[in-house]
Amino acid sequence: MSEESQAKTEGAKSKGGVLRWALWGAAAIGAAGLVYIIAQSTAKPVTQTEVATSGGSSGASSGAVATAPETHDVSKKLSHAADGAQPPAYPFFDASGKKLVPADFKGKVVVLNIWATWCGPCKTEMPTLAKLAQAYAGKPVEVVAVSIDKPDQLAAAKAFIAANAPLKLYNDPEAKLPWTLKPNADGMPTTIILGKDGLERGRISGEADWAGPGAKAVIDRVLAE
Repeated sequence: MSEESQAKTEGAKSKGGVLRWALWGAAAIGAAGLVYIIAQSTAKPVTQTEVATSGGSSGASSGAVATAPETHDVSKKLSHAADGAQPPAYPFFDASGKKLVPADFKGKVVVLNIWATWCGPCKTEMPTLAKLAQAYAGKPVEVVAVSIDKPDQLAAAKAFIAANAPLKLYNDPEAKLPWTLKPNADGMPTTIILGKDGLERGRISGEADWAGPGAKAVIDRVLAE
């Protein structure tokens, strides 16, 4: 392979990673146009096979097409790159302004979801997280949805969470939580599952169906540990 061909190949390999993290950096400083691209990039394209399987069609008002439920199955999307790791002690805040860290929820199975109002897939999956919280009401399971919206978007985040009871609003106004994870969050949304001992049991990058049987199987397994 010539030096010119090799340079082109290496450039192509690095292009995706550089672009992805450049866009993440823009999100952290509130570049609304670029973060919208990030939100769009986390959504899995709908294939003709998925349309046929789901029986979905273009919505009359939104034009959205339903994807097959299995494409967002929690049990199939769960990855384990950091199992057993201690979550970062990076603080976020509840609706009253109280400072919290993930370790404050130790003793419960925690579904730590990182989201934002500018992230389309984040908002799509949020009602399923609300259903998960409802299904485990009274049990040691806590859904902690941490918004990384900036202060000027906090009102919109509060309104959105209020429409998805029983979820509560948590906020990281500096949008640094995704970067404190080891490895770093790979897109939005990112959801970390913590065991009752406070250690990571798996994570999901991108939208998932938290109301489905796959989610229940995962949570029940961690709950039984």
